[in-house]
Amino acid sequence: MRFTCEKNMLVAGLNIASRTVAQKSTMSVLEGVLCQAKDGLELTGYNMETGITYQIDADVTEPGECILPAKLFGDIIRRLPEGPVTVVVDESYKTSIRAGFASFTISAENAEDYPELPDVGTGRKVTIPQQKLKEMIGGTIFAVSENQGRPIHTGVKFEVEEDRISAIAVDGFRLARRTYHTPQTNMWKLAFVVPAAGLKEVEKILTDSEDDVSFILGPKHILFQIGSATLICRLLEGDFLDWRRVVPTDCPVKLCAHVSDLASSIERVGLIVSEKYKSPVRCVFSDQVLLLKTNTTIGAAEDRCAIAGDGKDLEIGFNVRYLADALKVIPSEEVVLELTNGLSPIVLTPAEDKYDFSYMVLPVRIRNS
Repeated sequence: MRFTCEKNMLVAGLNIASRTVAQKSTMSVLEGVLCQAKDGLELTGYNMETGITYQIDADVTEPGECILPAKLFGDIIRRLPEGPVTVVVDESYKTSIRAGFASFTISAENAEDYPELPDVGTGRKVTIPQQKLKEMIGGTIFAVSENQGRPIHTGVKFEVEEDRISAIAVDGFRLARRTYHTPQTNMWKLAFVVPAAGLKEVEKILTDSEDDVSFILGPKHILFQIGSATLICRLLEGDFLDWRRVVPTDCPVKLCAHVSDLASSIERVGLIVSEKYKSPVRCVFSDQVLLLKTNTTIGAAEDRCAIAGDGKDLEIGFNVRYLADALKVIPSEEVVLELTNGLSPIVLTPAEDKYDFSYMVLPVRIRNS
């Protein structure tokens, strides 16, 4: 095998493909990058759960394939001088790497031992702008459960309907939903759950551009096509929470707040709350003002935030981090706070029609003053 390509392109490809290389595995080949030189160069990293393939323009004079040690090969390529890099692999898998006056010789492995990535076939294809998918993932993935007792909730559920695509995450204490309204009619009506680990890699590859990304749903896997990168991962199976049933609707108390002001107040009050010194933030929703206060063994904090509407002195406690996490990803300047009583969840919804999201946080029982 022999190919030549630009260093910066090779570095970019290795940075992406190496993300799913297994750090430690009983199969040593999974700790390497599969290099396939044909019409161009194709780099693959796979950990048996998630695989990434990246296509690079390269001048291939001798087609072939091999497995190169991911960390060593990547470290070498990143430190080479700028310009074209030539890689030659002989029949004994002795690998020569040259760029400028720099040269290295390392050992590769036979590619026949590398496991095949799952095939989704023709599948059911859906297209969405990269920026929109990135916003949907970033706006929900923080609420994914870490409890392996319910594996289905360790991923994000996607619902594809005729005119919209929704992403939903739950962890038993909160819920996050973001919806993108598609300009074109979707051919398929789909529902599937993607593991958080795979989605985090998708989010890293996505850009803020309006270029399209497509995903193809197979029987047990999903494939994302993002420019020169292809990511495939196994879907989660099980019964996901019926989120439409648990999110309150027609709440009697509806208030409006500036997202940045409310986030700043919660952040200030939360300064004395930590994993070691936990305490809920006590919220008292009055006429045109929200009082926030908390008390831990290291001190007390209190702040006020202006709101539009009368909360009728409704008092309720919340996990300060859960409220802060939701406010960080709300795309609008204002948010509607929907409440029922002191034992019901708070639901954050858009104040403007151009947004479509909902964030629900369950209350924490607080002791009477």
